[in-house]
Amino acid sequence: MSGQDAGGKPKPPVSPLAPARFPALPVVDGVRFAAAEAGVRYAGRLDVMLAEVARGASLAGVFTRSATRSGPVLWCEEKLALLQERGGADGGFAFLVNSGNANAFTGSNGRAAVEATVEATATTLGVPRDHVFVASTGVIGEPLKADRIVAALGALRDGLAADGAERAARAIMTTDTFPKGAVARIDLDGVPVTLTGFAKGSGMIAPDMATMLVFLFTDAAVTPGLLQSMVGEACDATFNCITVDGDTSTSDTLLMAATGKAPMLPIATADDRRLPAFRAALVAVMRDLAQQVVRDGEGATKLVEVRVTGAETPADARKVGLAIANSPLVKTAIAGEDPNWGRIVMAVGKSGAAADRDRLSISFGDILVAEKGWVAPSYAEAAGAAYMKRQELVIGVDLGIGTGAATIWTCDLTKRYIEINADYRS
Repeated sequence: MSGQDAGGKPKPPVSPLAPARFPALPVVDGVRFAAAEAGVRYAGRLDVMLAEVARGASLAGVFTRSATRSGPVLWCEEKLALLQERGGADGGFAFLVNSGNANAFTGSNGRAAVEATVEATATTLGVPRDHVFVASTGVIGEPLKADRIVAALGALRDGLAADGAERAARAIMTTDTFPKGAVARIDLDGVPVTLTGFAKGSGMIAPDMATMLVFLFTDAAVTPGLLQSMVGEACDATFNCITVDGDTSTSDTLLMAATGKAPMLPIATADDRRLPAFRAALVAVMRDLAQQVVRDGEGATKLVEVRVTGAETPADARKVGLAIANSPLVKTAIAGEDPNWGRIVMAVGKSGAAADRDRLSISFGDILVAEKGWVAPSYAEAAGAAYMKRQELVIGVDLGIGTGAATIWTCDLTKRYIEINADYRS
């Protein structure tokens, strides 16, 4: 049963692709969380979260490149650049995030709302003003009721707890049907290190770094410049490889804090022998969260992995993968469980990547569908139709002209997507 949301409407059922449960996120030394009901848009639901990060942490971030990005994104870009110029700074940090209103396309009101919440958070927590990072998600073009968030800050401060990550993850949801969390534990030269994170995102997902927000935390010690480099690279291999509907949000924000509380010397150079293990764990957490966003795609019933190989360049492989993953014709065929491989041929052709019809091959999972410019002699439509009934699908495309490869994750496009977005503001 779905129950009702804060507006009195029936809640959507949890995505059939959702994980069985929210993971038990372990405590990260140096981070505390709180969540509150501020009534930003609806009454009776968690809609603001606060993360307090200890003094001396390293921060990194990646943001949407939308030309209409929101006031909170512009603020975070500005303050993160200042931190990086200074090589770090004294004082603790805060992440303040609300759902229900994106504070985007709100003109001078948007900046005023950011500054009001930043000033109040800095005062409430006793952290420097430039160390307060904000993010907002929800409806675009409506003024943010900053006073409601400010009024909740005392309760947020008093509710800060090291084990409060799940409530924080729930507070940033909009059309999400489940909260998204991930964790990795690794050993760095005998020192146990934890990486955790949570995200929100369901629609407007085609990150260019979605109403997608991601917050990552680790107790590892990593210098700011190196952390920023790793986060950017990992983002390109994870969040920038997903798409639900091909639309990039005004609000995409990813922030990471490394508290340095683990008993270790900082990872400070690219040749540090601990770096590969840390990087692999970071990518694993980010990939897990990215795939959960796709699993919660608005109205989704299928998770689709598009594997492209044999392209002239990696960039061409990515073009082909996104052309397939963003094609409404491909996505609706998948929703209808129709093995219409001709639509994949179409998407390859329109992608702008170099391709040769007679070298192209297409597969559904292990089923070879087409090769040498025609349907494969071994292919049976019944086998393709049976494969398409699965919840998780792999579409393979080999262009046969090079070594470039890319993997993109997407979902199907159903009538439910239209219903959710037609009704979003009402």
